[in-house]
This record gives sequence, structure tokens and C-alpha cells, in this order.
Amino acid sequence: MTFAPEYIDCVLRENFTDAQAQLLSPLMAIHYAHLVMLVEREIIPRDDAHRLREALDSISEEDVRAADFNPDFEDLFFYVDGLISDACGVDAAGRLHTARSRNDIDMTMYRMRQREFILELSEATQALRRSLIDSAGRHRETIFAAHTHTQPAQPTTVAHYLLAIIEQLERDQVRLRAAYESTNRNPLGACAFTGTGFPIDRNLTSELLGFSGPTGNTYGSIATVDYLLESTSAAAVSLAGLGRVIQNLLLWCTVEFDYLRLEDGFVQHSSIMPQKRNPVALEHARVIASRALGQATAILISVHNTPFGDIVDTEDDLQPLVCSMFRDAIRATRLVAAVMRGGEFNTARLQARAGDGWVTATELADTFTRERGLPFGTSHAITRGIIAARERDPGVSIPEALAAASAEVLGAPLPYGEKELEQVLSPRHFVEVRRTHGGPAPSETARALAESHETLAEDGRWVSEAHETLAAATERLRERAARL
Repeated sequence: MTFAPEYIDCVLRENFTDAQAQLLSPLMAIHYAHLVMLVEREIIPRDDAHRLREALDSISEEDVRAADFNPDFEDLFFYVDGLISDACGVDAAGRLHTARSRNDIDMTMYRMRQREFILELSEATQALRRSLIDSAGRHRETIFAAHTHTQPAQPTTVAHYLLAIIEQLERDQVRLRAAYESTNRNPLGACAFTGTGFPIDRNLTSELLGFSGPTGNTYGSIATVDYLLESTSAAAVSLAGLGRVIQNLLLWCTVEFDYLRLEDGFVQHSSIMPQKRNPVALEHARVIASRALGQATAILISVHNTPFGDIVDTEDDLQPLVCSMFRDAIRATRLVAAVMRGGEFNTARLQARAGDGWVTATELADTFTRERGLPFGTSHAITRGIIAARERDPGVSIPEALAAASAEVLGAPLPYGEKELEQVLSPRHFVEVRRTHGGPAPSETARALAESHETLAEDGRWVSEAHETLAAATERLRERAARL
């Protein structure tokens, strides 16, 4: 078949180059696994299988990756098929394609590559969690005023803030692990979409390729992309959360806040302004994460409203976008992990501003309710009266403002002295009394950090076991193929 020059330039050459970089190793593994299965099931003669195995052994992946696109071959599959034919003859080469199609080969390659991406992103999120856990452990007592709606709201601790991010990343891991389980199913054997009349063993090829088992319905094995959208969605959720965190970190790096200082290796200086110390690593992380999120959205859009069946919209032109999305998601996450590993919080600055702007006023109202039995609405009104009085006249003392405000609301003043009110309004007191499960009290963040340490270790074991399973399958496949 002679392809049009425009088709070659706009489609085939691009797709061949992408497949060379991303899909060659999975393709070769699929060839070996399918060959072992065909012999095991006595579907092809052992002599032909031996010639096929030697032909596969003769193919250099390095040479294939370096090859230019040849218009005599439509894609990477046919290019490699040509190499196999050259090595063992057309008849023997033709037996390798018994009971399979490019359809199930493609879908198997995509899943094999995607599960690697999921594991890499899992490792990157775990590295970020490790950085944040270490930092939180150093800052359980570091108090600062957290914001709501961009305004100072209530005191908390750096550990409490970081634990919120850590728990979000833990949930990201749950989503990624579920996506891995959905992805790690083997479509090989579905053929075009109806399976085959040959007595193949889909469990054997699943075992040899490291899958947890075969996919189910053979039509769905080719048609569905929900496994892909699940991992894309998991990555997108992680990226959206990461972007929000980066935004806070960049704000904290400003001179006006001066809460966070990055290591010198993650900043750049101005070519004209000697005083500048730009936290560009976080800016790079933000735009890379945004780019990945855009690519995730593009993946969803690309498959939306396409036919439910074998269609190129989910294949050669889409897979490079999947690779790029995961690559950028991994880059952004790893970069933030590295930045936070050496980032230093300005504890003096954080704590000096921890009580600014009446951020402990909630505890004052809580105290009136706890100690005087007042409805919280009444306590809130009294506390608001104190703040209003101080805004009108900063010279008035808090006990005086309290006496006036409580007399107006209750008809009689509440008897609190200056030292007593100073203690109640202390940011440290605010934090220490908030021992609610998940709260900022140091005793509670210590418990939460211990749990996060355990969860991180468990997730690390899962990733290690997944890698070991894939490595063991690769070794089994090598050994089984070598016997042919």
C-alpha cells in the first residue's frame, strides 16, 4: 500500500516516532509472551516457535528506536513484523500473529505503559508526603495565623497546615492505587474484539506480562477507555490540589509574608536587580502542573462523543498526550517535593504575626460560653462589641471594652481581668485547647503524624511490591522464552 505524502507527514511519521519512544519494549514483551502461550497450548509447531524466538532475540531495541520512518510500513508493529519476517521467513513470522490482532496488542501496550506511569506518579506523591511529614515534625509548635477568604482567620500550627496537605496526598494515593488495579488487566486475547476460536490461555499471558489477570468482555477490552480516564482523573485531582498548595507557598515566599525561604538551588536572581531572590522553582512547578492538568482535560475531551468501539481517537494520536500528561504531573510533583525538602519556615515571623487581627476572638467567645453558660450567639455579640470598641479607640483596654460590651448585651459587666483575658487571647492557648480529632494541638498533630508515617510506609510497600511483581514477570517471561 502506498500512503499519501500528507498522511505520512501529518500522521504516520509522528505516530511511529512516538511509538518508538514509548511502546517498543511493551510490544516486544507481548511478542514473547504470546509466543510462549502459543507453544504451551500447542497452537503452533515448536520448530517454528524456536525460529520465532531466535528472530525476536535478534532484534535490537536500540536500533529500532534509532530507525527512521519507512513508508513501506504503516506503524511500529508492521516495522517490527518486517524485521521478524526478515529473520525467520514469512511463513514462520506469520504464525506469531495467530489468535491476536493489532487491536488487542495496542490496548495491551497502552496498559503496560500506563501502569508504569501510575507507579511513577505514586512514587512522586510519596516523596512529597515524606518531605511534608519531615517538615511538619519540626513545626508542631510553630504557630501562625491561617487565612480564610484571604484574611487572617484563626491561629494554627505549620504542622496542622501541612497535615492537611499530607492527608490530601494520601487520598490521591488511594485514587492512584485504584486506577492501577483497573489498568493492570490484560486485553491480549480479545483479538479484534470477539476473541478467537483457538484454545488460547489468557491467564498465562497475563502472568507473563505482570497483569493481575485478563480483562473480561472481549468487545469491552478493545472499546473501553474508562481505565484510562480513571487514572487521568486521579492525576487531575492530584494536580488541582497541588496547584492550590503551590499558590500558597509562592505567597509565603514574598517579602511581605516572609514565611518560607527556599534553598539557594531553587531560586534565581535578576539580571538587573541585585536584591532579587526569585522562587522560580515553585513557579515552574505551578505551570508544569497546570500544563499537565490541561492535558488531562484534553484526554477526556478527545474520547468524549467517540464511538464505543475500536477507533483511532483512543489510540496512536491519544497515547502521546497520556505520556506527556503523566510526565508533567510527575515532574511537577517531584519538583515540589525537592523544594519542600530544603525549604525553611521563618518561625519567628510566623509566630510574631500569629495573634494579629483578632484571630483569637473565637476562643474569647468560646470562653464566655464555657465559663458563663452564655449562648454562643450572645458571646459572639459581646466579643464583636469589644473589637468594635477597640477599633473606635485603640487606647481603651480590653477589660474596659469587655465591661462596656457585656453590660450593653447582658445588662451587667463580665468580670475578667487583664491577665486572664491576655491568656484567653493568646495564640498558643488557642491552639493548645483545640484537641479535636484532626485539630492543631501539638498532641493531636503528633498522633496524626504517626498515622501518616505508617500510611506512607504502607504505600511505599505497595509500590515496591508492584515493581517486584512486574520485574518477576519479566524474568519469568525471559526464562520461558529462552526454552523455546
